[in-house]
Amino acid sequence: MIMVSKMRWIVLCSVLCSSVALAGIAEFSPGLLRYVATRWGKDAPVRLADWRDEERKHIAKQRGPVPSADETMTDMEDFNWYWNNIRYYTDAQHWGVLDYWATPVETLASEGADCEDYAIAKYFSLKALGVPVQNLRITYVRALRWNEPHMVLAYYPTVDADPYILDNLSKRVSHASERNDLVPVYSFNDEDVWLPGATAAGGKSSQIRLWRGLLDKMEKERAM
Repeated sequence: MIMVSKMRWIVLCSVLCSSVALAGIAEFSPGLLRYVATRWGKDAPVRLADWRDEERKHIAKQRGPVPSADETMTDMEDFNWYWNNIRYYTDAQHWGVLDYWATPVETLASEGADCEDYAIAKYFSLKALGVPVQNLRITYVRALRWNEPHMVLAYYPTVDADPYILDNLSKRVSHASERNDLVPVYSFNDEDVWLPGATAAGGKSSQIRLWRGLLDKMEKERAM
């Protein structure tokens, strides 16, 4: 792989590693930038910079520490579009395994994703903007059109609301009641797991092996 030039590293680190007074917006360490450049090429750190700039742009427009309903709707539509532009690959094509949950850094740096990677990236983008995790659920569904398992992100304005669905199969953010092609199987966030129709959590997300593995990878990225 072609390594990023010394001057380019200086520019990237001045942009990405500077002190940031914005809650939820992580910084990329020089070690992580070197890693993604070595593994995925010299443009990989630039793609990370673009993602961070997109999040900062949304934070700068917020009128308070937690996005308003209108701000959240705009954020959802923008990040649904942003992440859906990543090229789709199956895990077998992209990672050489049947099931792999990529971190948002891996998704952007490698320029490839499948359904769970899109949902995960949107989840962490909205969480970084201050959307409470109790309003967000990564949701495993059955896509009836293809009769295949699928994953989307659901946003609940209130606990009992008809959630909005962010889906890589659709440019439009729509209510779950409009998506008759999706049958929910279970959903989860940082803390809990829910079964369809349940108002109370049915378990902890730490029980999901691939979710634990994803969080471990994100911790290692932060430690680089």
